[in-house]
Amino acid sequence: MKILFIEWASFGNADMIEALTEEGHQVLRFPFSNKDARADAVVEESLTAKLHEAVPGAVFSFNYFPLVSNVCKRENLPYISWIYDSPYVMLYSYTTINPCNHIYVFDKALCQEFQTAGIKTVHYLPMAANTDRLDKMEAPAPVYDISFVGSLYNESHNFFDRMENLSEYAKGYLEGLMNAQMNIQGYNFIQESLSPIMEELYQALPMDPNPDGVETREYLYAQYVINRKLTGLERFRLLKAITQKNALDLFTLDPSFSLPNLRNHGTADYYSEMPLVFKKSRINLNISLRSIKSGIPLRAFDIMGSGGFLLSNYQEDFLEYFTPGVDFVYYENEKDLLQKIDYYLTHDTERLAIAKNGHDKVAAAHTYRDRVRKMLRTIS
Repeated sequence: MKILFIEWASFGNADMIEALTEEGHQVLRFPFSNKDARADAVVEESLTAKLHEAVPGAVFSFNYFPLVSNVCKRENLPYISWIYDSPYVMLYSYTTINPCNHIYVFDKALCQEFQTAGIKTVHYLPMAANTDRLDKMEAPAPVYDISFVGSLYNESHNFFDRMENLSEYAKGYLEGLMNAQMNIQGYNFIQESLSPIMEELYQALPMDPNPDGVETREYLYAQYVINRKLTGLERFRLLKAITQKNALDLFTLDPSFSLPNLRNHGTADYYSEMPLVFKKSRINLNISLRSIKSGIPLRAFDIMGSGGFLLSNYQEDFLEYFTPGVDFVYYENEKDLLQKIDYYLTHDTERLAIAKNGHDKVAAAHTYRDRVRKMLRTIS
């Protein structure tokens, strides 16, 4: 089949194009800026012309773009999108119900919300790893005891700290809500708990639903403001606790962040550097963004696919495909995390066996080629 690949600066482009090609499909590329995601007459005209010229059997993109969906609807072409971001507000565009759509999300609980609402264009599909590519990347023996690759959510998009005019009641309400959520894994109740202070939040930081969207204000504040801040606080707290006793290597956007016993390496390139970090680390941490309901983050597949040992917070979807203590390890709270770090740093044979099991399971059933087969099967 001929596939038009909507190409923007996303993770996984090269791996996905390779998988499509290896599965016997012809891939054509359409350069795209995700800033043009909702509506742009010039981009729509250009995309339409490309479709008429190339005559593909389907269009594919990482993440979902209403503009692309509307063009595919007019041209009567299947549009396959695979969303790896969370939260992802464009999923709430009214265009989601366009019959051309085959939208895949990596979070099963999120998918069930849409299907319960009668939206049949949204499906569940976990993320993946290109183990063939990752296996070819050789790394020396481990040089890091514990590493964490990820954002601290203290950068410019930290909207929470812009809310300076909240009343003492609203501040206390948020503090109590966030402290309670911090102690619970596997269920997020932030969004459903905001109504008592919703108007104050809006006055302090106005945020409105998009004209073509059905998202609520509660969704916007919970997912883009509070859960990001909560994740930043949680990551800081856990990293600080770890460095009380152990050295930790951090790869993050903020080069100025520091703690005793922490080495901040700055960012790691997704393709050329990050897999080597996972291979060179005895323990790789995953601390999921709090807006992810039950899904396995892409980072977890990156770690296991690279052959790294994964120590993650609890996410329900793990249990559908992987066995705790066999393929990966999860922690329940800060105390449990610290205990498991101590244990696996001193039990090399067990740790290495778990890392191998996780890698082999990803290689057997969770590669990009596996996902391509499943996605294209629905339109063939």
